[in-house]
Amino acid sequence: MPTLFRFLFVIAIIAGLVYAAMFALATLVEPEPREMTITVPNNRLSGR
Repeated sequence: MPTLFRFLFVIAIIAGLVYAAMFALATLVEPEPREMTITVPNNRLSGR
């Protein structure tokens, strides 16, 4: 039984680290806005 508790403890620690990393990325990293240009072919603009 102690190995089961050790396994669950390790899984909980890993899940906590993943959650902390996702929280840090969501709050600390700001996306950098930039201009986008997309070329649309003429055949997609004509009526169907």
